[in-house]
Amino acid sequence: MKAKELRELSLEEINQRYREAVKESFDLRMKRATGKTENPLRVRLLRRDMARMKTILTERGKAAAAPRSTGK
Repeated sequence: MKAKELRELSLEEINQRYREAVKESFDLRMKRATGKTENPLRVRLLRRDMARMKTILTERGKAAAAPRSTGK
C-alpha cells in the first residue's frame, strides 16, 4: 500500500491494518520456517507496509502533540 493511500485513512483504520499486518507477518514467518511459503517476497512487502504505517502514526502523534501557535 502506498503512503499516499495510508495518509487518507483515519487513525483507527491505520491501527486496524497494522494489527492485521502483524498477524499476517507472524503467519508468513511460520510458513517460511516450515518451508511452505508460496510468495517469499510478500514478507518483505509486508514489512515495508508496516514501517509506512508506523511512520504515519508517529507523524500524526507528533503533529497532535506539537504546541499550537497563537498566530501572533
